[in-house]
Amino acid sequence: MRDIAVALVVFGLLPFVLKRPFWGVLMLAWLGYMNPHRLCYGFMLSFPVVYVVALTTMVGMLISKEAKRMVWSREIVVLVILVLWMGITTTQAMYSQLAWPQYEKVLKIQLITFMTLLLLTSREKVHLFVWVMALSLAFYGVKGGIFTIAKGGEHRVWGPMGTFIGGNNELALALVMTIPLLRYLQLQDKRRLVRLALGAAMFLCAVAAIGSQSRGALLALSAMGFVFWLKGRRKLVFAVLIAGVAAVILSLMPEAWYERMATIETYQEDASAMGRINAWWVAWNVAQARLTGGGFEMFKPLTFQLYAPVPDQVHDVHSIYFEVLGEHGFPGLVLFLLLIVMTWLRCRAVMRHTRQRPQAHWARDLAAMVQVSLIGYLVGGAFLGLAYFDFFYHLVALAVVVHYLAVRKPEVGTSIDVRAHPASAT
Repeated sequence: MRDIAVALVVFGLLPFVLKRPFWGVLMLAWLGYMNPHRLCYGFMLSFPVVYVVALTTMVGMLISKEAKRMVWSREIVVLVILVLWMGITTTQAMYSQLAWPQYEKVLKIQLITFMTLLLLTSREKVHLFVWVMALSLAFYGVKGGIFTIAKGGEHRVWGPMGTFIGGNNELALALVMTIPLLRYLQLQDKRRLVRLALGAAMFLCAVAAIGSQSRGALLALSAMGFVFWLKGRRKLVFAVLIAGVAAVILSLMPEAWYERMATIETYQEDASAMGRINAWWVAWNVAQARLTGGGFEMFKPLTFQLYAPVPDQVHDVHSIYFEVLGEHGFPGLVLFLLLIVMTWLRCRAVMRHTRQRPQAHWARDLAAMVQVSLIGYLVGGAFLGLAYFDFFYHLVALAVVVHYLAVRKPEVGTSIDVRAHPASAT
């Protein structure tokens, strides 16, 4: 039944995608984040649905008269250089037969990112895209939050298998990054019931992230809560609210959860933590020995035999920073960090230029929430290997487009009336 339902939605919308390719971008975001086809049990489970929708969208972009615009900025230039550098490191990869399929996967992600960038031509489209991103992931947050409460936190929350967010740690980070986008949507909507529903979704996403028993998610949520407090105007009220929510969530968790979180302070005694540190040394040593790093999929037993302090302790790298460092060398890490810093500064520029313009508060809110989401990614990603997760690259695209609409071409960014709430960010 699920297969039929998903197939009807996907294939039923394809003709409309040819006329309005932006619908294809929304479908790709839905398929990429919610992965409804991975929740099926029949023919849709293995059907190349993303490929079909992406191909249809590209055809629609060629034949449709829908507005398209490429916003070139320093972030996009750095992103292009980073992707090209990944291609160079792939030609020099230690395990080329494994590296090339992974590079093809990254290229597909970036292709969809650029398609999104081309078609985000108005405030309305940006708003719709954020809705699809946020609700697609909030589906797992609401579901996982209810599961955690019902089970008393005894079982971990997992995502759909075979996807970027299949693991408990990966899903937790995605949910943490989603909370700021839900807050942006809450700020923009005047309808009380919608605002309450979004508030409940934010709470349940936080519960699900904690219920995943991911230590990185706990650190990321803590960092994000601090940034939320910094950006809020009513700091005392916001501090009390954050503390209250944290107290409620933590009261739900069993003793086993507290024991696991306590290993953050005693990481020397935790085999998993020490395995990660061993993998981080592998990344460092490979980057020092090879300008191009080891290429995609380099964290294999033979690599550990050659470069690890403890050769027989093979472990996944579990860090966006050391993942990029090991696979693409110091040049790759510099480009990756430069992209992050530039995106942060781009958001800050949006906030600075729109502070005194009430009609552009939507852009200020979104830029602020992209920054908060980035904090979650930077902190949680320090302990998780999601350097190629499309969520991050979509945040880059949003920052660039919002700056264009609100700062470079403000007459475009304020030409469409979206039901905006007069509140500022957080």
